[in-house]
Amino acid sequence: MAAKMRKNVECQWIFRYFVTMVVVSRFLTSVFSLGRAQGMLVFPFILIKEKRFQQNASFMNHEKIHFQQAVELLVVGFYLLYLLEFVIRLLQCRSATRAYHGISLEREAYANDHNLGYLKERKRWAWLRYLVRSAI
Repeated sequence: MAAKMRKNVECQWIFRYFVTMVVVSRFLTSVFSLGRAQGMLVFPFILIKEKRFQQNASFMNHEKIHFQQAVELLVVGFYLLYLLEFVIRLLQCRSATRAYHGISLEREAYANDHNLGYLKERKRWAWLRYLVRSAI
């Protein structure tokens, strides 16, 4: 029991350590998001265009949800799934905006970004619920 408890504490510590790595850079955020986002996860960093976004709790919670998703998918899997799902949704609806909002990872983050306690109660692989539900 003690060993299991220690593992959970380490995971939480690692999660908190990485999440605190916020980079405020209009240039980097624009480059990585092709000028479309105010903020985004470029693991292990959260890039934001302006410092004021760091004070927005739901905005930061949205990015922290993505961080947790990336950890679950071993980072590379997060980006591969994100890209694959975007391309599939783009072919389905022929709208980049609708394709973006249809991505299961985004749907989980948007659905829960105002719930600031979500990450404490979130079950692993929670984004899977959004993958099987119709997005379009």
